[in-house]
Parts: sequence; C-alpha cells; structure tokens
Amino acid sequence: MEINASEAAWAALMALAARPDATAIRPLFAADPNRFARFSHQAGDVLLDFSKTALSDEVLKALLALAEARDVVGFRARLFAGASVNATEGRAALHMALRAAPEDQFRAGTEDVMPEVLAVRARMEAFTRALHEGCILTAKGERFTDVLNIGIGGSDLGPAMVARALWTDKAPLHGHYLANVDGHAWTEMQARLDPTRTLVLVASKTFTTQETMANAGLAREWLSAALGEAGAAQHMAALSTNLAATSAFGIPPERVFGFRDWVGGRFSLWSAIGLSLALTLGWDAFARLLAGARVMDQHFRDAPLAQNLPVLLALVEVWHVNGLGYPSRAVLPYDERLARLPAHLQQLEMESLGKRVAVSGAALNRDSGPVVFGEPGTNAQHSFLQLLHQGTTPVPVDFILVARPDHTHADSHRKLLANGLAQAEALLMGKDEAAVTAEMRAAGVHEADIARLLSHRVFPGDRPSVTMLLPQLDAFTLGQLVALYEHKVAVLGALWGINPFDQWGVELGKQLANVILPELNAGAPQRPHDGSTAGLIGKLAALWPEGRA
Repeated sequence: MEINASEAAWAALMALAARPDATAIRPLFAADPNRFARFSHQAGDVLLDFSKTALSDEVLKALLALAEARDVVGFRARLFAGASVNATEGRAALHMALRAAPEDQFRAGTEDVMPEVLAVRARMEAFTRALHEGCILTAKGERFTDVLNIGIGGSDLGPAMVARALWTDKAPLHGHYLANVDGHAWTEMQARLDPTRTLVLVASKTFTTQETMANAGLAREWLSAALGEAGAAQHMAALSTNLAATSAFGIPPERVFGFRDWVGGRFSLWSAIGLSLALTLGWDAFARLLAGARVMDQHFRDAPLAQNLPVLLALVEVWHVNGLGYPSRAVLPYDERLARLPAHLQQLEMESLGKRVAVSGAALNRDSGPVVFGEPGTNAQHSFLQLLHQGTTPVPVDFILVARPDHTHADSHRKLLANGLAQAEALLMGKDEAAVTAEMRAAGVHEADIARLLSHRVFPGDRPSVTMLLPQLDAFTLGQLVALYEHKVAVLGALWGINPFDQWGVELGKQLANVILPELNAGAPQRPHDGSTAGLIGKLAALWPEGRA
C-alpha cells in the first residue's frame, strides 16, 4: 500500500512536470504580486526564498503530497529517535546530538549518548582553554601560534570551510588544513609554519586513512627533527577512536578525542573533528556554531512540512532533478568568507546522494543527487555563469547573501549585494528579442548588425534559483546554514528511498590503490589490470625510475 501511494504521488508530480508551461517562472510572478511572501519562509536567522522557481501552488501541493507518501515525518522521527536510519551499516545518524544542549535527550537505539557527547565536549573545552591561557605550552615553553589539522574528506572540508568563514585577526590561533597526499601540498605548508610553535591534529576516526597517515608521518618527522621525539609528542593530538594506533604513533591518550560510529565524516565538524575550530576561533565561537545548528535542528524536528526549510529545499531539488530533468546545481555565496562552502556541500550532497540503488537494494527508477559545484558569486560571474544564462540546459542556483558585512567598506558591499540580486533576477527575467532590439537601436547600432547579433544577445530567462539571506555571517548563523543543508540531504534520502549516510563508492578506489601502490614500488604490474592501467604503470616506471622503493 505504501509503495502504491508513493508511486501515485510520483506519477502526479511527473504529470505536472510534463505540462508545456512547467518550466515557466515569470508568469507566476505576473499572476501573483504576493508570490515572494507566499514562497519564502524563515527559520531562525535564515530566510529561504524559493519564489524564483517554477513551483506553482499546484506543484508545491503535489510535492508535499509526495513527502507525505514517502513518510518524511516518520523518517524524521526515526532519525531523531536514534533508529538505524543508516540501514546498510546498522547505525543511527545522530550528528544532531553533537550540538545538543545538556538538557536535550538523544539515544542510539537504547543507549543514552548524551553523557559521552558532553564528556568529550568538556574535554575539548578544557584542552582549548588550557592552551589559550598558556597552561599548555610548546616543548620550548612558549605559547602555540598555529594549528595544523591533517585529515581528508569530512575530517577536512567542513572544518576548513568554517575556519575560512569565521577566522579574523582577533582569533587566538592561526589554522591550517592539510588534506592532499600530494607532497607538494606538504612542502608548501612547511614553508608557512614553525614546528616549534605549531600544534598538529591528526583527524582520522580509524587512524588508518592512507592519505591522512602519510601526511601525519611527514609532520611527525618534521616535529621530531626540530624538537626530538618527546617534544614532538607535546605538539600532537589525535581526533580518533583507535587508541592503540594513536598510542603507537606517539600520541598520549589524554591528547586523543573520539567520536562514535553514528557520526558520519561529512556530518562530523560538530564533533571532536571540530577541535581545530575551537582552537583557532575560540571556544565561545565553537559553542555558538553548535548552538546555531541546534536552532535549525529544532526547526527541522518541529516545523510542519509546508513551512520547514530543509523539507522545502529538498522538495525544490526533487522538482528540478526529477520533474524538470536538471542534472546539476550551482552554489554561489556572495561572501568571500564562504569560498569553501561549495566544496563542503559537494561532499555532503554528492557523497550522500550519489546512489543508484534504493535502501532495499533494488535499482532506482529515477535520478538521485545532482552534480553540485560553485564559487563565490562575483568570481563565478566572470567564469561559468555564461553557461547558466545562455546554455542549453538550465542549472538551478543557490544564491547565499549576507546583509551586513564585518568590514567598513559599505560601497563594496552594496556592489556585492547588487550583483547577487541582479544575477538572480537576470536568470529569472532574461531579455527577449524586443528588448534587445530596442536596446541596440537606442545605442545606434545599424539594422544589419542588429539582425546579425540579435540571437546572440537574447537571454531565455525562466532559469530557477533559490536565495538564502542571512543577517550577518557569524558562528551562530553559519551553524544554522550548514545544518539546513545537512537536513535537506536527509530529507532527499527519504524522498528518493536511498541511504544518505553510507558511502560505499568511496571504498573501491581505496582498495585498488592498496593493490597498485606496491606495483609502483616494483615498477611493473604484479596482478592483472585493464590494458590502460597496466600500460600507465609501466610508463610511470620508465618516466620516474627513481620513484621505485
């Protein structure tokens, strides 16, 4: 019965998408002067405007009916109750507990997780404050000035994004992030750091991640060369659950901060993985980040679906991906501090939603996650926005605007906001042949040139976008924004019937790399490969013979 209701809801939605005017947005504004008020909602400090999409009242009603048929309310309840919503791994997904207040209740199955969450948080706070107050010093008895976080994926992208967004010259420490196993990245990092003043955090839940441990080994050698083995231990901490491996690496247990398996990597910046943020930004800023995310958690948990920002954002995505067949989405923050947000969302969304089978294991009969890409807005205007305005396939856009800047250059900020608003309006309204003709005639262009250039200067318009508006960018509002996207991903998992909390596709490449590495050491394939891979291994051995171990 549930499957039939779900498929009936999908069929009703797709029938609306098949209408000739399904992609039209401008007529919706012409017919409804109050469209902005009716198709925008606010939660906490985040205003979501989805009026510049082709969602009519009828389409929105069908999307909400789909959410009901897919039991989004029930899924949401199971998520917050700590049920095993990560079905393929038999785990809960309780990143919300990481930003919970002491009075909140979260369980993974029958286990109360809050005592452990609060204990780890208290240890993080104590370590952070002790280091900032000079109770924890370098091996030379000086204060630390820099923190180097070594991780990859969720152990890097989220914290690096937040650090980039919130760091100011008033922050207590400088933060640095090393993810790429490419030795060029480490060489460049070394040039910027003093080993005698740097604290190194090794972020790996299992303490076996190949790229992270390779970089951690280089960093330990660097510290040991400057400080000796004992001194190096004073300059390291681990964000991991593998106490045996961290001890073997030379990190004492009091410098190890753990987190549980119900915390997925791309949802983990709120956990011990966020220690670099507490150290570089200050504990109070980290606490505000958690508090902001908690505001969005409570909104997502309690708000009706029709006013629920994560649900609405997910429904817009379903309309674009499944209804209108748009396979990608651009994220354009009009704030340079959010330069790394698109990269974080790439992992959050594409690793979560890049699935071809349902939770049941059956093949999906519809598309799931789109390709996500982006750049700070004004940069994008001079690179890929040409395709968004005049390309053959519309690309929906998330515009993110911040009303009040943290600088005194008011004219620059007005120009920034004007550009963001203008791009969204240009995508919506376009410019038709009559407007282009009139514009060119007013400029004195010859009629023959008008005829020749007319089609090149027409903008089709009706290109969809949503806008998220924040009053300012600080730890509290950023926590809300990131949690909004996290819950959107969870809702999409429920709507598409996939598990957004596993990532089996990441594992295959890791397994094959472990096979190929000794072959590169040997200089020749040792096991069967496809012809291309075998040929490239041979070519690499010839081009770089000194690279053989």
